[in-house]
Amino acid sequence: MQWETVIGLEIHAQLSTASKIFSGATTAFGAAPNTQACGVDIALPGVLPVLNTGAVERAIRFGLAVGGSINPRSIFARKNYFYPDLPKGYQISQYELPIVEGGTMTILLGETEKTIRLTRAHLEEDAGKSLHEDYHGRTGIDLNRAGTPLLEIVSEPDMRSAQEAVAYARAMHALVRWIGICDGNMQEGSFRCDANVSVRPVGTTELGTRREIKNLNSFRFLQQAIEFEIGWQIGEIEDGRAIQQATVLFNTDTGETRMMRTKEDAHDYRYFPDPDLLPLEVTAERLTAVRDAMPVLPQVRRELFAAQFGLTAYDAGVLTGSRELADYFDAAAAGADAKTGKLCANWISGALSARLNEEGLDILQSRVSAPQLRELVDRIADDTISGKMARDVFDGIWAGEGSADAIIAARGLQQISDGGEIEKIVDQVLAANAQQVADFRAGKEKAFNSLVGQVMKATRGKANPQQVNDVLRRKIAG
Repeated sequence: MQWETVIGLEIHAQLSTASKIFSGATTAFGAAPNTQACGVDIALPGVLPVLNTGAVERAIRFGLAVGGSINPRSIFARKNYFYPDLPKGYQISQYELPIVEGGTMTILLGETEKTIRLTRAHLEEDAGKSLHEDYHGRTGIDLNRAGTPLLEIVSEPDMRSAQEAVAYARAMHALVRWIGICDGNMQEGSFRCDANVSVRPVGTTELGTRREIKNLNSFRFLQQAIEFEIGWQIGEIEDGRAIQQATVLFNTDTGETRMMRTKEDAHDYRYFPDPDLLPLEVTAERLTAVRDAMPVLPQVRRELFAAQFGLTAYDAGVLTGSRELADYFDAAAAGADAKTGKLCANWISGALSARLNEEGLDILQSRVSAPQLRELVDRIADDTISGKMARDVFDGIWAGEGSADAIIAARGLQQISDGGEIEKIVDQVLAANAQQVADFRAGKEKAFNSLVGQVMKATRGKANPQQVNDVLRRKIAG
C-alpha cells in the first residue's frame, strides 16, 4: 500500500519583550535558576496578572505579516494541567477566541512554491523548566521561564513531507526575526516546534491518528524526528497494530521517538476564561499604528529582487533569508544594472555565504562590506580582473588588506584585455604547438584546452579568458 504523510506544526516563538507577559520580571536569558521569577510568576496568593502591551503589539504584527485576521476582541483562558514546573496548576493561554486567526505562509522547495494555511496564532505564557541532569535521580525546577511571553503559531495539516515541514519552519523562523518579534535563538529555546504527524493511504481524505512530537529545537532534529515517526507509523499499521494518539519525544542520541503520554484532547484541559484578565480589545487606532510601523515584508522584497535583476525564485529567496542579508544585497547592488546585480547576488550566496558559514559569522559580522563587495564585482564586470583573480582579491579584502582596487594594484593583478597583446602571445603559442593545433582541427577538444592553458600560463593568468578563447578559435580557423 502507498502511504501519504500529513503534517501540521505548532511553533512557539518567544516574543522579544524585556519583561514577561503578565509580570514585570525580566526575560533575559542565562540567569541563575529561580532568580527571575516574581510573585506573579510563581503564583503567590493574592497576586494578579497584568497584560504586557508589547506582547500584544508583536502578536498583531505577526498577524498582519501573514495576512491573518486580527480579532478586535480575544479572550485569555486557563489551560489546566499539573506539572511540577507549572506553579499555578494552569497555563494562561487563548483558546476559543485567539488574537490572530487564519493567514498563510509561502514556502519554497527549489523553484516550486507552496502555500501553507495557518489556523491561528495566540498569546500564552511559558511554563518553567524541569532539570534532570546532575540531580542523581531527582528533578530540579527552574521557574525563570515561567511567564515568558509566547506566540503559538498553529498551521493546518498541509505539509506532506519532512522537507516541507522544515521549509515551513525555516520560513516562519525567518519571518518572526524579520518583523522583529522574536530573536529566533533555538539554542536558548526562543523558537521551538511541535510536529503533529499522521499517515493515511494515498487517495483517502480522512486523517489518520496523529502523534505529536514535542519540543524540537533544531531544523535537523525536526527533519530526523518526522522521518523516523513516518516510518514507525507505517510499520505499525502494516503489522496490523493501531496508532494511538500520543505525545512523543525525540531522542537525539538514538534518532527515535518514544511515547511520553497518551495525547490529551482540548476538553481534558478544562479551558475556561481567566477571571483575573479582562477580554483583550484591539482598537482600530492600535491596529493602524502597528501596520504603519511594519517593515517591507520578505515576499515583497523577493519579488522586487527577481524583477529588478532577473533572479530566480531560489536566488531571491536566499537573499531574503534574513532582513539583514536583504539589506546587504540592497546596498551592494544599489544602482546596478541587471548583469551587475546578478553578479552581486552570486557572490553573496556563493563565496561570501560560504566564508561566513566557515567562520560561524552572520552577515552583520562580514569582514567584506557591501561597498567593498560591489567594488570587487565592478572590477569583474569591467574586465579589470577575471573571476579566478577575484577570488584572490576577495580573500585579501576579508584579511583586511584594503579595497579591491588597492589589492589589484598592489598585487599587479590587472587583467590583460588588450587585443593586440593577446594576439601576439596567441601567435607565439600556436607557432610552438603545431601538433596540438592539428589535433584540435582533427576534433580533439582537449587539445584546444591545452592551448588556452599555455596562453594563460604565458600571461601569468592575467589574460582575459574569453578573449583568449575567441582569438585562438579565430586564428586556428583562419
